Amino acid sequence: MVDKNKINKVVLAYSGGLDTSIILKWLQTEYDCEVVTFTADLGQGEELEPARAKAELLGIKEIYIEDVREEFVRDYVFPMFRANALYEGIYLLGTSIARPLISKRQIEIARETGADAVCHGATGKGNDQIRFELSYYALNPDIHVIAPWREWDLTSRTSLIDFAEKNQIPIPKDKRGEAPYSCDANLLHTSSEGKVLEDPAIEAPEYVYQRTQSPEEAPDKPEIIEVGFEKGDAVSINGEKLSPAELLTKLNEYGRVHGIGRLDLVENRFVGMKSRGIYETPGGTILLSAHRGIESITLDSGAAHLKDDIMPRYAELIYNGFWFSPEREMLQALIDTSQEYVTGSVSIKLYKGRSDVIGRTSPFSLYSEDLVTFEEGSAAYDHKDAEGFIQLNALRLKTLGRRKLK
Repeated sequence: MVDKNKINKVVLAYSGGLDTSIILKWLQTEYDCEVVTFTADLGQGEELEPARAKAELLGIKEIYIEDVREEFVRDYVFPMFRANALYEGIYLLGTSIARPLISKRQIEIARETGADAVCHGATGKGNDQIRFELSYYALNPDIHVIAPWREWDLTSRTSLIDFAEKNQIPIPKDKRGEAPYSCDANLLHTSSEGKVLEDPAIEAPEYVYQRTQSPEEAPDKPEIIEVGFEKGDAVSINGEKLSPAELLTKLNEYGRVHGIGRLDLVENRFVGMKSRGIYETPGGTILLSAHRGIESITLDSGAAHLKDDIMPRYAELIYNGFWFSPEREMLQALIDTSQEYVTGSVSIKLYKGRSDVIGRTSPFSLYSEDLVTFEEGSAAYDHKDAEGFIQLNALRLKTLGRRKLK
């Protein structure tokens, strides 16, 4: 626990919602300190100016509201997608990848404002507390970290609302009852968990899905788009050059229309428990398909297989909060080296929840029709060479087989 006498100013990751507004007031009363708020526009699709108004209402003088969408996609999402990262083979890490950027800006703002501490609103049961705090300490080992959910006695929704009413904190009407589930959103994804989703045996209600219409309701006619790549990063859609955030926004819209990117997952949290979440990553799902498509013709088999070998480790590092660790940076350097010739375009068919690669082309393609053709005439490959190749690879298997026969 942080010594309250050492804290004069704290930078709070502030959404403007009920929980972080309560945390803001709690910091003022419990720590008797000045609070600086930081609200990041990560593409969550919400108006952020109400957060400013609420912070001003609570007496905050230093308010940071920043559009970091381009930085988020360019410096965090795209590097992760170069690795084709999937946690536990299926989750596209939409929540995990946003935390390092928020943490970085909090630490920078703490330096700019002379703050002694940073604060987040993550609960004591989840992964986000770890992601925030590991990032804080990596960037400033001496920073004080305040985690209200591990300190206060506001342990229920009722107690939170009582605190809010007692301190004249505006309460959204839909928060007066039991919230059906909790949500996190950014430009890459939305996640929903808790309440109506806690029983993994029961199908999630349709109203939980926010970013995609159901595949059953998607158009009956497929749509084909072309995604262009340069050195592993998507740069265009249908020939139109787009910034990273613009590109992901457009892919999200394609995914929404065609019901792409839904995931119902029971995952293993870093803190040791299993949790059930509903994730929607429409643009990211299309992007992953396209990236693997362009890699299929531009990466050598050794490089491609090595990337697939290290991917689970890389994904786990992000999930567990080690974005700023040396091992993640080492793996990133290896991954980025592999992307030098990952340039070209991929055609994707979008249809009722699916994004399928149907064509790919690159000026650096390793695919050779002359080598793979079933027609005669290839001078680069002699069928007779396969016999020696097979015999050499079979040598140890023959030896083992003879021993078994004895």
